[in-house]
Amino acid sequence: MATERRFDYDVLVIGAGGAGLRAAIAAAEAGVSVGLICKSLLGKAHTVMAEGGIAAALSNVDERDDWSVHFADTMRGGQYVNNWRMAELHAREAPDRVRELEAWGAVFDRTQDGRILQRNFGGHRYPRLAHVGDRTGLEMIRTLQDRVVALGVTVHMECTVTSLLKDGDRIAGAFGYEREHGRCIVLGAPAVIVATGGIGRAFKITSNSWEGTGDGHALAYRAGATLIDMEFVQFHPTGMIWPPSVQGILVTEGVRGEGGILLNNKQERFMFSDIPENYRSQTADNEEEGWRYTQGDKSARRPPELLTRDHVARCIRREVREGRGSPHGGVFLDISWITKKLKNAEEHIKRKLPSMYHQFKELADIDITKEPMEVGPTTHYVMGGVLVDADTQMSSVPGLFAAGECAAGINGANRLGGNSLSDLLVFGKRAGDYAAKFVGDLGGKRSAIDPAEIQAAERAAVEPFEHRDGEPPYAIQRDLQEVMQDNVGIVRTADEMRHALEVIRELRARAARTAVTGNRDYNPGWHTALDLQNLLDVSEAIALSALERKESRGGHYREDFPNKDAEWGQQNVCVHRGPDGEMQLSLRPLPEMPAELRRVVQENQ
Repeated sequence: MATERRFDYDVLVIGAGGAGLRAAIAAAEAGVSVGLICKSLLGKAHTVMAEGGIAAALSNVDERDDWSVHFADTMRGGQYVNNWRMAELHAREAPDRVRELEAWGAVFDRTQDGRILQRNFGGHRYPRLAHVGDRTGLEMIRTLQDRVVALGVTVHMECTVTSLLKDGDRIAGAFGYEREHGRCIVLGAPAVIVATGGIGRAFKITSNSWEGTGDGHALAYRAGATLIDMEFVQFHPTGMIWPPSVQGILVTEGVRGEGGILLNNKQERFMFSDIPENYRSQTADNEEEGWRYTQGDKSARRPPELLTRDHVARCIRREVREGRGSPHGGVFLDISWITKKLKNAEEHIKRKLPSMYHQFKELADIDITKEPMEVGPTTHYVMGGVLVDADTQMSSVPGLFAAGECAAGINGANRLGGNSLSDLLVFGKRAGDYAAKFVGDLGGKRSAIDPAEIQAAERAAVEPFEHRDGEPPYAIQRDLQEVMQDNVGIVRTADEMRHALEVIRELRARAARTAVTGNRDYNPGWHTALDLQNLLDVSEAIALSALERKESRGGHYREDFPNKDAEWGQQNVCVHRGPDGEMQLSLRPLPEMPAELRRVVQENQ
């Protein structure tokens, strides 16, 4: 397999979702040459599925909101194992990043006086999500990609990176292949930003697109970076569950933000029966107050349907396990009930939630303006990822940066809805800015790429074609997804996770012998075989970290350790690659929060 194409840049960005696009913009505006790689076509990144909005304390709907409230909400939602500096930077800088999008042409919904409209979302004290109906991610991608094209960034579409290349302990570039015809490419760059999104395809039921195979996590891990918080996986409480062909597709939290309610098969609003103590003072204790909150009454408290995602997902699971679920193993999400409260409610729902209306009408033959939806938890987001410096987004590997979902720190044990899109903007920009600065500080010195390293990457990429007696990769991927779904899901036990780790080790042996047929042109079996290596790495990291953390916190719930533990609340679980390639664990003390920020948290209890 001869190397056919070689490119060199100052900054290479892997991933063209919101974080990758914003990083590429920042680096290009700093005057360095930028290459951008996307696994699919430009504009098709999973960010388009982020529907509800961008969390930023613009204070356009409620003047009581500001960065300090957003910071406190984020820390509380993350159960205080967040990186406080990242949470602070995010809360302070998100409003400017949203206004920047607006200046670049993003079309937001508006208040009556023309300002950006903001909606309610789970875990946020005030209406905070700037939105475009329920198609916010799509508008963000459209705006950012227009900016990337205008700046002349070189885009490599339908390319997959299989390994990062190094010069000693420094990053030197990446090796990959073009998915269409299988030609390999080498991309030299002294600064590389991984922004590849999530790991959802490690689980059977997920809202993630086919691209969510943990590429950035695994690439950085194998290059020597440390991963943290991998045990914290978010199961979004509302994914479609029927018909089976659409299982897992996201149902935006915006439905609940606009007044949607959760019901069991007894038509009970079960969320009122389980309100966590640390949210009790901010949560309505009756249906009428909850409704008034969704309609903008500033004296009302939020309904319990807008509690944090980890809590709502566990409550749904409880209703199903105790026999109060919907016919297909979920619960009911009902927005149609607001016809009792609003005139022209049907048109209101279609205007506020156009994608949801069409999604259920086309995929499930349900009119959400007239009948409830069946929903259940779906693997949605990983709070864990590459350990980065809060200000620069650089990992422990010089020249390797990470942003968005494959970086860790801001969200702690649980991400608040809407924080993902503002995270992409804030830390995508920071990664691009500091990657460009890193290159500038090198003074023109380029990293050298060892030809032997390229040859090794080539051999590893084509190895599945050389196997004759192996099994197809699809069977291995299916078995991995099932063992992760069944044993490392919403509720976990030590025995189940140990079983998952045993199966993962067996799957690694099977994956090493997996065979693909045909040639490299348009070969999805080959693509799946290569993605498997990343899925196995992130799955092992999740299971090992979850087994190590002997408490329940946020997205990590241990049935054998159901309570939070103060000692565990002071440390991150870290994963790194050992000298013989084995996965190793260590514990890292959390940085101490400054006194002034502790006061901010206390004042916003």
